[in-house]
Amino acid sequence: MTGGGACAAGDGAAMGLMVFAAGLGTRMAPLTRTTPKALIRVGGRTLLDRALDLGRAAGADPVVVNIHHLGGQIRDHLSGRAGIAISDETGRLLDTGGGLRKAWPLLGPAAGGAVMTINPDVVWTGPNPLAALRTAWEAGAGEGADALLMLVAPGRAHGRQGGGDFALDAQGRLARGGPLIYGGAQIIRPDLLARVPDEVFSLNRLWDLLIAEGRARGIVHPGEWCDVGRPDCIPLAEALL
Repeated sequence: MTGGGACAAGDGAAMGLMVFAAGLGTRMAPLTRTTPKALIRVGGRTLLDRALDLGRAAGADPVVVNIHHLGGQIRDHLSGRAGIAISDETGRLLDTGGGLRKAWPLLGPAAGGAVMTINPDVVWTGPNPLAALRTAWEAGAGEGADALLMLVAPGRAHGRQGGGDFALDAQGRLARGGPLIYGGAQIIRPDLLARVPDEVFSLNRLWDLLIAEGRARGIVHPGEWCDVGRPDCIPLAEALL
């Protein structure tokens, strides 16, 4: 996974980053019986640190990491790191939508507009996906849109089980059911989470509302991508790196 470098995308207004690290990691068992998935090591580094590197290179500020399963280990791992806040879901796992809404106050002034989110249980090669999202968003992809998702072509996806997630039209608008795979990185406007009344919900609920209104867009990552959701995916990811 390349970390990219500081880029023009990081030179604009502040944009916060939410790192989803609260999952149970059931597919990664037995490794996750004693270690949270975000702290699994790939190529000698934790998945969480790889995700944080991408955020730092994309100019993310502030950064929020949510925790649930074995969350104390993640809290200890991040102890003393400036600019990273913890959103504690130990009492109740809120899924991605509920988790982002709980973390919203911690995202600071940047939460008034759009924020980046990333799932740490993947690795990337090629351009930094968060920096590429920021560049596209600030170059105009965010006009008329409330979400911009980073997608991966099936031929560049490794460790993936199942079919695709989305299709894109000529204007980059998302539709469900195509061959493209959601890569686990996006820009989204968190104030729209108020449209979903439940406390626990997936961001898929909000995406469906935005897709129906033509306000969800996507771009395709030009590099390789690997799902690191199962133990057998770790050597696949390390081979890419």
